[in-house]
Amino acid sequence: MKVLVINSGSSSLKYQLIDMETENVIAKGVCERIGIEGSKLTHKANGQEYVIDKAMPDHNVAVSLVLDALTDEKLGVVSSMDEIDAVGHRVVASGEAFKKTTLVDEDALVKMKEICDLAPLHNPAALVGVYACLAAMPGKPMTLVFDTSFHFTMPEKAYMYAIDYNDYEQYKIRRYGAHGTSHKFVSQEAAKYLGKKPEDLKIITCHLGNGSSITAVNGGKCVDTSMGFTPLAGVPMGTRSGDIDFAAAEYLAKKKGWDVSETLNYLNKKCGMAGVSGVSSDFRDLTAAEEEGNARAKLALDMFSYACKKYVGAYAAAMNGVDCVVFTAGVGEHTPYVREAICSDMQYLGMEIDHDKNYEDVRGNVRDISGKNSKVKILIIPTNEELVIARETVELL
Repeated sequence: MKVLVINSGSSSLKYQLIDMETENVIAKGVCERIGIEGSKLTHKANGQEYVIDKAMPDHNVAVSLVLDALTDEKLGVVSSMDEIDAVGHRVVASGEAFKKTTLVDEDALVKMKEICDLAPLHNPAALVGVYACLAAMPGKPMTLVFDTSFHFTMPEKAYMYAIDYNDYEQYKIRRYGAHGTSHKFVSQEAAKYLGKKPEDLKIITCHLGNGSSITAVNGGKCVDTSMGFTPLAGVPMGTRSGDIDFAAAEYLAKKKGWDVSETLNYLNKKCGMAGVSGVSSDFRDLTAAEEEGNARAKLALDMFSYACKKYVGAYAAAMNGVDCVVFTAGVGEHTPYVREAICSDMQYLGMEIDHDKNYEDVRGNVRDISGKNSKVKILIIPTNEELVIARETVELL
């Protein structure tokens, strides 16, 4: 069975075609700058990379280009669309309308339209991608796989906000979390690596990138996560503020003369590491600047690491212990400064990181960076959200 995984952004579309018998990626690529001048498709297949510079005024054109590339006589990996058995679409926010992977049908599309405002940058783009695929591949079974699904096992005490309960019931304002497919994948891979069943482990998964979230996984199920009603909450991120006193945001808005939308735009796009450092939202730039003595870059890195450390400690308390801490995603996998700062001075938890192993530049594999006396396993595991989407598509079908 071959599954095409589609991840639609506001101006991009990533894809992978996966052979589910072997779980090998047959082809993958990305359409960039959709609706913007200079759009291009980068397609990787048959051990080669192809770049196609072509105007993509909308996602319909982008999807058509992807399907053409997959079936092209030179670039392609399938002879026709008949060889693709299903399509799995990544969707960021589900609200309470969807609590698990769902087949695309008229009812699902209506509900999707109703919850677009829960993730205004991501959900509308996902919906456009779904419609584009429906137009190009009529009759092909498709699924919606939500970043939030893994987090629906949280108990009420973890996902509820202390607001009027009637407002929760009417407007569904609660903690939803994000990066669920990543947290699910790396927690399961950690259990495999340790040779244990997920239900026998307490794992803290740290998906750290331009967007970052930390999740407590007890017995294979999410019991708490750092992101909230939207991906703005939790630790500070590339350009997001993370947790902030709402009154401070209101105070700043009044001083600046901003409305709610302008304030949210500021908190989402102009804060975080970029705002504190004045250098960049990219952790590679921040670590380079810190090494050159830039005090604000160091402050940004230390603030990020400290916030992550607090969540690790809190989740160990919530689960009455921790067996394993996992680092994944761009920053989690490739920024040793952050990993060491998070794991240092955690002896009370039985956690010790090996400095030399932490700084080894080995990519693409599961790595154990635990110190020799560490009672808690510290692992780096590359995430694979696309594979989770494909697996859940196969499972549903």
